[in-house]
Amino acid sequence: MWKLATLWYSLRKELALAWAMLRHPDTPRSAKLAVLAAGLYVLSPVDLVSDLIPVLGWIDDGVVAALLLALAARLMPTELHAALKERVAQRHPGAAR
Repeated sequence: MWKLATLWYSLRKELALAWAMLRHPDTPRSAKLAVLAAGLYVLSPVDLVSDLIPVLGWIDDGVVAALLLALAARLMPTELHAALKERVAQRHPGAAR
């Protein structure tokens, strides 16, 4: 059960970081587009693996979204990404594990 809680806190932290990336005016447009693409892919009914396949469809969404969010992080200036991560860690102390 504690692993599920850890996963939940990590997900909250990543979502908060993605939201901070979208809202910050100095975030490059390419990074914002990668974050938006991750969100749209998760919400889209068109997938690489259908969500009708119980576990594989969800894993597919998670992997593609994680890759797009990692790309967004790489497209950002290092200092800005570190500052946003620190701000998110301060707002979500349980997620800093």
